[in-house]
Amino acid sequence: MTRVIEVPTHFDDRSFDQFAAGFGAWPPEEKLLVDARAAQWASPYGLIGLLTAGQAIAEAKGERPLLTVPTSDEVRRYWARIGFFRHAAELFELHGRVPKAAASGPSDVLLDVTPVRAMEDVHQVVEKISESASRILHGELGLERNAAMRFSMALSESCQNIVEHAGTGGWVAVQVYTFRRRLGRRVAVIAVSDAGVGFRRSLESTHAKRFGERWGDGAALEAALIQGVSRFRDPGRGQGLAGIKGFLDRWKGKISIRSGTARLSIVPAWDDDLPLADHLAFFPGAQVQITIPAQEAESR
Repeated sequence: MTRVIEVPTHFDDRSFDQFAAGFGAWPPEEKLLVDARAAQWASPYGLIGLLTAGQAIAEAKGERPLLTVPTSDEVRRYWARIGFFRHAAELFELHGRVPKAAASGPSDVLLDVTPVRAMEDVHQVVEKISESASRILHGELGLERNAAMRFSMALSESCQNIVEHAGTGGWVAVQVYTFRRRLGRRVAVIAVSDAGVGFRRSLESTHAKRFGERWGDGAALEAALIQGVSRFRDPGRGQGLAGIKGFLDRWKGKISIRSGTARLSIVPAWDDDLPLADHLAFFPGAQVQITIPAQEAESR
């Protein structure tokens, strides 16, 4: 029997829960058909989440899932341009016409879909976007010139979490686009995802006891993002998320982290997301999205 999982028409951090619910139990016992034919738009978060699903199934020794590609030429071309199909071909059996990736040129994609498996990958990611990040953040989003350094730090810390905590590899992508649905302004978006152990299991041995019966995916996210705790006992470790939060406070940005069955967000005034969503459909590992909006003229 084959389980069909539909990719949402508008596939982003909000519709990701719908996608996650399609899998049922983990690891899935049936053969999977991931149907992306109706997809009209996908954020970097959606695309690397899709790769994470394929990665988790492969690591659980599950049967290679099928993936039907979008019917929209424009959507297919974008997925190819950001490097999605190149990696998806290693995890899925692709069905449908897959376009060749266009030659690189001026683009709103700051960083193609990129695997992160070791610290060397993290350094290469930061080095790759450093020059374009300064141009985009200052020129397009109106942030101070030194914001590029903080942006690179946020990217580095997010990727480092995969290497230090996940117990497996993950994915990162960075893009600038217009956030029409909620903001009506340009935003820079960092999306990071892994198929690892998740925040709860990573922090359980050192922090579960003090939370008592409250301990779970939501409490683990709260401990990591709000309280800045880490599984490392030495001072100075685990402060990456706290540093990212400080950067986002300054620029009215947003961070949202999903792990296991919970999602925790630091929600700015321009967004209407829930600070904590619990009892969601389980999904492996952790998924992080950092959103930095263009500054309004009066705040520049």
